[in-house]
Amino acid sequence: MKHWILACLLGAALLAGCSSSDSSKNAAGSGSTTSGTGSEAGGAGSAGGAGHAAPGTQEDLVQSAGDRIFFDTDRSSLTPQATATLDRQSSWLQQYPQVNVWVAGNCDERGTEEYNLALGQRRANTDRDYLVAHGINRVRIETISYGKSRPIDPGSTAEAWAQNRNAITSVR
Repeated sequence: MKHWILACLLGAALLAGCSSSDSSKNAAGSGSTTSGTGSEAGGAGSAGGAGHAAPGTQEDLVQSAGDRIFFDTDRSSLTPQATATLDRQSSWLQQYPQVNVWVAGNCDERGTEEYNLALGQRRANTDRDYLVAHGINRVRIETISYGKSRPIDPGSTAEAWAQNRNAITSVR
């Protein structure tokens, strides 16, 4: 009986040591931004987050490099914040040459479906082309456009639209 109680106490202590506070989750990024400009890098993929993801996994990419970049309205050109995130992604991908990725281009709800599918593809291609120009083999990167069909934030506000104008890199 004493061993069982001791094991339970030890297990509780280990779990308490592994937990993270809300502030550390916010440091890793929650997918939201505060300025609403749509040009923030990081989002849910901000670098510097707490935790110990397995090397070469999606969680490791999110924590180490960031998994998404943001675009200005009706644009597929990279902002300085986006290039900083892509530089980290490029370094991460060079560290894990066995990892292949998807890049999904997304848009906000405004505009026609056809326009947004084309814009989302341009955004995904811009992301891919930057990574290729920085040493990542093109065959490791597949692109897709979801247009406006997969919003991060379903709202109809400037802040929601800023979150939805993105390209998200995912380990495949």
